[in-house]
Formats: sequence, structure tokens, C-alpha cells
Amino acid sequence: MGKNKKGLTLIYTGNGKGKTTAALGIALRSTGRGMKAKIYQFIKSPERTYGEKIALQKLGVEMVQLGIGFTWTKTPEEHREALRKAWPIARDAVMSGEYDVVILDELNNALSIDKFPIDDVLPKEEVLAMIRNKPEHVHLVITGRNALPEVRELADLVSVIEPEKHYYEDGVDAVKGLEF
Repeated sequence: MGKNKKGLTLIYTGNGKGKTTAALGIALRSTGRGMKAKIYQFIKSPERTYGEKIALQKLGVEMVQLGIGFTWTKTPEEHREALRKAWPIARDAVMSGEYDVVILDELNNALSIDKFPIDDVLPKEEVLAMIRNKPEHVHLVITGRNALPEVRELADLVSVIEPEKHYYEDGVDAVKGLEF
């Protein structure tokens, strides 16, 4: 397999807006090239509607919300249970080789939770092993703040998105079509 045929691992991290949007651009581009993409979100809940999910469905790209919302909206045990269920689903999708592109949105956020224990339900070592051992053709995209140093080290690309200015600072709430 030539150097351009190897599946790559891309990380989009940082405190700025645009990490998920960058990953969605990869899903859009790869789908346009006849590749099969799948997206899993580790924090967002299936109880809410997201504009990107509606658009991706029209393109035949499945986006699955595996989370239960922001960490401050539920109990630690509720989040732990969601992560316990989410991890094998996402890992198995990557390892199946069925997809050309798998996006694990917000996985960095989940891995960096420190308000309650998560390593027994989302084991860092298993995540690192998945990155190391994924099928050779699979492009893996991982998003979210606080990417762990070990995850960054294994990546082929790390883009850190940092804010310079944001309309939230001026009191503007989340905007339909921009944030959701």
C-alpha cells in the first residue's frame, strides 16, 4: 500500500470553535469521493436535533449520538453508563474496517473528564490500542478539547483550534445553523 493509501489519524482539538465542523468537512469530502463515513458523538445526546445530522442523513451518512449531554447536566453515573455503552460501539465500527472514515466526535472531551472516574468505562489504553491497530485503510478523525498527549503522539495530524474572538463574549447565544 502506497504512502497515500494509508489510513490516517487526524486530531482536531483546542478551545476554539470549529473542531466538529472540520471533521464534518472530512465526512462531506470523503462521501463526495465515494467513501463510506460514519460519525459517533460521545457527549451529544440523541434527545436533541442537530442540523448537521439532518443534512448528513440526506447524503446517506449516519451520525450517532452516544452521549447524554454536557457533563454538568447529568450525574457522573449517568455519564459513566453512557460512556460504557458508547466505547465498544465506536471501537467496533473503527476496527470492523467497514468504513473508510470514522469520526469520533468529542472523544477527546470524554477522555479528559476528571470530575469522575472514566478509565474503567472508557479505558485510555484501549483507545490508544485502537488507534495503533485500526485497519490500514481507515481514516480516523478524533475531535474535542484537551486531546491527551498520548493521543496526539499517535496522530498523523493534530490541528489546534484556538479562539481569538467569539460572539459569545458579546452575549450572543448559540445561533441556529452555526452551533446547532
